Amino acid sequence: MKPSPRYTLAATTLDAPDAHELARFYRDLLGWPVRKEEPGWVEIAPHDGGAGLSFQTEPRFTRPQWPTASAGQQMMMHLDIEVDDLSSAVDRALALGATPADFQPQDDVRVLFDPVGHPFCLFVRAEPDGYGSGLADPEA
Repeated sequence: MKPSPRYTLAATTLDAPDAHELARFYRDLLGWPVRKEEPGWVEIAPHDGGAGLSFQTEPRFTRPQWPTASAGQQMMMHLDIEVDDLSSAVDRALALGATPADFQPQDDVRVLFDPVGHPFCLFVRAEPDGYGSGLADPEA
């Protein structure tokens, strides 16, 4: 039997009306340097070289909706970002251009929208093996 090929997640790519503007938001939020930049495309990654975020310009970008609605562009994914101080992290994200979601499904997680509307969660890990995500379905 042929051995399975190796797979390594290199990045998650977010579409935006302007890749450079959205990359600037996440670069400033996460403190990651730009790994690659070209017209309509930007990659940022942590200093240790792990998986990063990529941004591509999509002229027909439609802001996702969260919580979901019966019509419109649905959220396809979101980022969970662990922080060490939830209140300070939220304040910083807001100062950089994020907006809070009206619906906050958990007390220990904050759901925010980046400047073009992608939802993301900020959370403090409660347990060593715990994992948090605030984007539960409010209808469930």
